[in-house]
Amino acid sequence: MMADAGAPTTFGARGYPAALEWIARRAEGFVIPLAALIVGMALFSLFILAVGKSPVQLYQTMWRGGFGSWFSIQNSLSRGAPLLLAALCVALPARLGLVVIGGEGAIVLGGVAAAAIGVALGGAPSFIVILAMGVAGMAAGGIWIGAVGVLRHNRAVNETISSLLMAYIAIALMNHLVEGPLRDPASLNKPSTQPLADIYRVANIPGMEVHWGLVVGILACVLSWLLIEKTRWGFAARIAGGNVRAAQVQGLAVGPLIVGFTALAGGFAGLAGMLEVAAVQGSANGSLAAGYGYTGILVAFLARHNPLAIIPVAILLGGIDASGGLIQRRMDLPDATVLVLQGMLFIVILFSETFYGRFKLFNPDLWQRSA
Repeated sequence: MMADAGAPTTFGARGYPAALEWIARRAEGFVIPLAALIVGMALFSLFILAVGKSPVQLYQTMWRGGFGSWFSIQNSLSRGAPLLLAALCVALPARLGLVVIGGEGAIVLGGVAAAAIGVALGGAPSFIVILAMGVAGMAAGGIWIGAVGVLRHNRAVNETISSLLMAYIAIALMNHLVEGPLRDPASLNKPSTQPLADIYRVANIPGMEVHWGLVVGILACVLSWLLIEKTRWGFAARIAGGNVRAAQVQGLAVGPLIVGFTALAGGFAGLAGMLEVAAVQGSANGSLAAGYGYTGILVAFLARHNPLAIIPVAILLGGIDASGGLIQRRMDLPDATVLVLQGMLFIVILFSETFYGRFKLFNPDLWQRSA
């Protein structure tokens, strides 16, 4: 934040070399993830060749299914909407050096809480009910992931393990509630809560078959970027993420930062669950556990935990996910083929972390040492 603010002054004082250094330091965060994406797709091509299919045809089909028509684009945007919020559940704690991968649990509990509130407040004005559903979803997700932060700070419990285990608990709890206390007696083949009235459903953006959750997700990403880059809380989080002990020596309250950022992250994931219920499903059921929380991990890592970069990455991954059905029909491959691609991309992206800071091209400090 401070470097960006002072960039024009530095350019004026040092001219071209300073501008080149400024660009080089930021290019690394774009070039390495892009290279990882290309390598991952190349490895996936070898997999496709091994099963006797054409990688060229597959990528053409994937493009048509995700972005080849206005219908496909709208489908990709709809798939990408929950990924925006799910990725923030990973990206925000990551600024504190935390690896939280249990966003799926916050999503399903947020959806169940929203459905319960929507049914309980039946008859109230639509604006009040939708707002209450959003608050309930965020509260459920925030409490669930916030508990991970509490365990991390107070008991030194590893947040990666605890968030993953709590995700399984949340899914089991969702199944219990949907199939038990909150079940609609009319839902025979697929247990679910009572359906929301149409006036309590989140509408589509005018002129598009995409619900307003897309706009909510984009706004959440922008606000998260402002929080991290333009506020003292974000600055403190980045300091704590770099070195917790140094942050404590400087007098920063690390505990509230950990709990606050994990709770906010979980709140965004819970909001994604609310939107799935209010805009897509119409009720809470087993379809809430659709894997958006896990795909959000890939989105966040590919975006380098940058909330603004999450926006295009989420839409890209949404397009890949949306193409699964067309791949199954046109190429006689299971629609889970896209999950293989996502897994390979995730492995390559994790491996690419070892390359940061090693290339002279992106590290002006190495320029000076070799000069």
